[in-house]
Amino acid sequence: MRQRPHEQDKMERRHNFLPVEDNLTAEQVKAEASRCLTCKNPQCVKGCPVNIQIPDFIKALKEDDIEKAGEVIRQTSMLPSVCGRVCPQERQCEGKCILGIKGEPIAIGALERYVGDNTEAKKAEIVPSGRKVAIVGSGCAGITAASDLRKAGHDVTIFEALHKFGGVLRYGIPPFRLPRTVLDREIDSLKEMGVKFEKNVIVGKSITLKQLKEDGFDAIFICSGAGLPKMMNIPGENLNGVFSANEFLTRVNLMQANEENTATPLKVGKSAAIIGGGNVAMDAARTAVRVGFEKVYIVYRRTEAELPARLEEIRHAKEEGVIFQFLHAPSEILEKDGYVAGMKFEIMELGEADESGRRSPVGTGKYTELDVDTVIVALGTGPNPIIQKSAHMDGLDFVTDKKGYFTVDTETRETSISTIFAGGDVAPVGASNAINAMGAGKKAAKAINEYLANLS
Repeated sequence: MRQRPHEQDKMERRHNFLPVEDNLTAEQVKAEASRCLTCKNPQCVKGCPVNIQIPDFIKALKEDDIEKAGEVIRQTSMLPSVCGRVCPQERQCEGKCILGIKGEPIAIGALERYVGDNTEAKKAEIVPSGRKVAIVGSGCAGITAASDLRKAGHDVTIFEALHKFGGVLRYGIPPFRLPRTVLDREIDSLKEMGVKFEKNVIVGKSITLKQLKEDGFDAIFICSGAGLPKMMNIPGENLNGVFSANEFLTRVNLMQANEENTATPLKVGKSAAIIGGGNVAMDAARTAVRVGFEKVYIVYRRTEAELPARLEEIRHAKEEGVIFQFLHAPSEILEKDGYVAGMKFEIMELGEADESGRRSPVGTGKYTELDVDTVIVALGTGPNPIIQKSAHMDGLDFVTDKKGYFTVDTETRETSISTIFAGGDVAPVGASNAINAMGAGKKAAKAINEYLANLS
């Protein structure tokens, strides 16, 4: 039987930001590892974007050799504590597990998290290469690339626009899912390796790519994320009380807007509607519960079967009292004295499948209203064009797609401009998540290492 971690009581956790789940116990880890079939052709590895040798690290756990398990994981991933918590394992490694065909797959994420929390990366011997690399952004892609590039001996500097490091791991993912101590530990390990960090630097404003090149950086990896929120473009969207999920989560996670005596206070109303059905929507809804909204709705234009969020996050949201409204499409935000006074929705029904394979919502012409005073829009984000516009002013014109994302070689992550690479949400390949961003970071680091090795 699949082992499950102990969870904080659902009523208690509504009022705090402490981790929802504990780690598995040592006994549970041994029991869960013993379920692994150690397949000769492990599909779980194929489901992992960074190809962690999953059967090998689980075999080490069976043999009570947790240090070896840590070494196996860190051959390809330096963030096991992070990925064990936030990766969509049910769609990746666990989704490919043979045991899942007729029963429950191995709890690979929980085992990875346990290993990450209870082992440390071995200190690498670094031989200086004499080369400099700039990394724009300190999220998953940037952290991963920095580790690999520093191990190769390069002088690596990470430039972060915000006042704390970690990118979306810090501002986007709430601490009840990813404790800040875990993230801080990963950042500190990079600092110990000699990676330099510069905060409050907006590349494209504070400093340009051209200036980075003039400062002697031999290669640049842009992984600044996609921070431009996508809104609904409906009447009332500019009212007080309307937030993008990015802003809402950043204000709470990074700036403690819900706490007393904060410089950026958050007006908490009685009821909030979160528009969207992905993991960000779940994070926003569960955060809204914790900051004090009496009623929190997740409003989604399809049915529960089409929700893209992780099943675990959906379950946790329901347990914490979030109300789900399906087949509702935003139509108008109602107003009173400049503030949100409700929201109008068109009732939908499902029609034919769209390009993603999900059935498309079709309007019925019938409408309903929700009594809410706050609206949080979680419909995804797009690339902020600051870097591209700044580069254009300096005569560096990147090739981008129609949405504004960097166009890159899928294997090397090199952009249309030589020596400049891009990855993560600013140049996405596949789903937008932590492990795919890490994969992009590893590919970029490999290509940069090869490029620098060939310089005279």
